[in-house]
Amino acid sequence: MSDLSQLVKAYDVRGVVPDQLNETVARALGTAFVEMLRESGDEAERIVLAHDMRETGPALVAAFAAGANSAGATVVHTGLGSTDQLYYASGVLGLPGAMFTASHNPAQYNGIKLCRAGARPVGQDSGLIIVRRRAEELLNDLDAVGEVPSAIEHRDLLADYARHLRGLVDLSGIRPLKVVVDAGNGMGGHTVPAVLGDQELTALPLDIVPLYFELDGSFPNHEANPLDPANLVDLQAAVREHGADLGLAFDGDADRCFVVDENGDPVSPSAITALVAKRELARFPGSTVIYNLITSHAVPEIIKENGGVPVRSRVGHSFIKAEMARTNAVFGGEHSAHYYFRDFWFADTGMLAALHVLAALGGQDQPLSLFAADFERYAASGEINSTVADAAAKVAEVRAAFPDATFDELDGMTVQFADGAWFNLRASNTEPLLRLNVEAAKPDRMAALRDEVLGIVRG
Repeated sequence: MSDLSQLVKAYDVRGVVPDQLNETVARALGTAFVEMLRESGDEAERIVLAHDMRETGPALVAAFAAGANSAGATVVHTGLGSTDQLYYASGVLGLPGAMFTASHNPAQYNGIKLCRAGARPVGQDSGLIIVRRRAEELLNDLDAVGEVPSAIEHRDLLADYARHLRGLVDLSGIRPLKVVVDAGNGMGGHTVPAVLGDQELTALPLDIVPLYFELDGSFPNHEANPLDPANLVDLQAAVREHGADLGLAFDGDADRCFVVDENGDPVSPSAITALVAKRELARFPGSTVIYNLITSHAVPEIIKENGGVPVRSRVGHSFIKAEMARTNAVFGGEHSAHYYFRDFWFADTGMLAALHVLAALGGQDQPLSLFAADFERYAASGEINSTVADAAAKVAEVRAAFPDATFDELDGMTVQFADGAWFNLRASNTEPLLRLNVEAAKPDRMAALRDEVLGIVRG
């Protein structure tokens, strides 16, 4: 019996090629996706596809498209694209979509992010389990998937995507900025020139210094995972070398954007969340803003100070997007540097977040280090991973060590103390890991709490 449980995860499809994900599996998933859409009452006559720069992408897309064709769907193939470019296509065309990417994972991986029309997410609670089970059935009976004529339309939407984003943020009148951009050989090398440097759009006062814009799914310079500080080293050095005003780093599929200041120091994604929230609340007063539970407590504070309604969410794009839609939130941010916009079909786009940062910084005279300090109020550990054999037992052991704290279990275990310090400990969905995030008013309090929890977790 086929078992895709290690490939089809909570939010998307992701695995090693060809051991877990290959053309046969991709074809079954294409058929299963269209059938799931149709059975749930969605329009499934056409779907839109895109892929990132990984070498295995085109063959997997072709197989998925054949599976979709066999289920009676025409495929609109947009070619190379970032994940947010696929969301744009799904939104503007009103079609379900599939993005072939493994995001920041190493070169041997690939995967698929699925969405319904209008970029609405497909996760474990919104159809992905059904897709997995149907694909498993098809793989157990390969004769059930017959050969059918190809039905594929080709569309290039890069220029339309760039115009759409530029229309959402007013960059007119900003001061000149020098910006180093590290694309990590990922899709930022495809989208950044279109959005920030396209000569057909209004010229921006930006001096872009490109790092690793060549599309290369083998990631010859460093992994396209800016969450790992080791992958920011080149960007930080280039910002200092060029005397730049800031640096931007994108992950492999360019749906996340990380920021460093003029000194090369990282700006917390929580600070970026608060910065963008303030800008969006100025445009839409009184709106709801979503933040996930491992972002800084400064985020809900700043949302309230600017007249907004903060709503706390679990970690993960399918949960954030569901809360965005439920509350009609204007914006949402995660500490992993995913940023979601009502103006972008409630989907995440690192490029739009980057435009907001450029507009905010360029609209005043302070350097980014001083400007961002207003949004960073507390000392944070960042996410720390520990390999454990029994995650539940370790969480219970940690809980017993803090009998006077307040606990909640919205996502993992969040522990709140009377002095405002807190930590969240949650298990990975895909690996034998516990993830720890700690925050406190002072660095020494944060460090002591961090070390105490890690001492228990790591035994």
